[in-house]
Amino acid sequence: QVQFVESGGGLVQPGGSLRLSCAASGFTMDYYAVGWFRQAPGKGREGVSCISSSDDGIYYADSVKGRVTISRDNAKNTVYLQMNNLKPEDTAVYYCAASEYTIVIVAASQYNYWGQGTQVTVSS
Repeated sequence: QVQFVESGGGLVQPGGSLRLSCAASGFTMDYYAVGWFRQAPGKGREGVSCISSSDDGIYYADSVKGRVTISRDNAKNTVYLQMNNLKPEDTAVYYCAASEYTIVIVAASQYNYWGQGTQVTVSS
C-alpha cells in the first residue's frame, strides 16, 4: 500500500523557516519524480517544486524561487522542502506527490500518489 507521511508544517512568522518532510512507504521513491504542491483557501493547487528521479532536474515556481530547496534522501525514502524567508502568501496546505514519470513534471494531473497534506501558516 502506497502511503506518504508528511510533517513539518506549522505556524511561523514572516521571514521564518520551515522544513517539510514526506516519508514514503509501499514503494521506492528513487524511481519517481517527486513534487511539492500547495493549495491556499479558494485557490487551485499550485506546483511549488519538483525533482526528477535522478535528481538532475529541478523546478521551482517563480513565487518561491530563491527561498525554497527541494531534496531527497533515497536511503530514507523521504523528500524534503526547505522553505526560508516565508511570506504570508505562502500560507497553504502543502502536499507531496510522486509521479511515475522520471523527468521533472509540473502538472498535478501527472502525479499518481499524494500525501494527505500539511498546513503551513505564515502570520505575525
